[in-house]
Amino acid sequence: MTKVKIDPGICGLITEVEAVSEDGLDVTLKIESACKAVNEMLQTVGDTFDSYELCLKKPGEGVFYEYAKEHFPGHASCPVIAGIIKAAEVECKLALPKKAEITFVK
Repeated sequence: MTKVKIDPGICGLITEVEAVSEDGLDVTLKIESACKAVNEMLQTVGDTFDSYELCLKKPGEGVFYEYAKEHFPGHASCPVIAGIIKAAEVECKLALPKKAEITFVK
């Protein structure tokens, strides 16, 4: 199991993800989010995915981004979808686990 906690910044709507894959091909995501849009997305698109279809896309493509394009409020910089996909990537051995962050520098 791979777990991540995504703090998207000023909105404070924390998302926690657990990704589980038995075979490295299909991945099941358990997601708890304080964000209404993220929760509605999961109710619509489901929780089990082909890891290659989910993770090996160009930026902005795939089931989560397609849903968000139509249903999320206009906030292109939200890191939650990228964090969800990163958890699935690591669980399915398509990426190594390493902290990712955005740091503002004065």
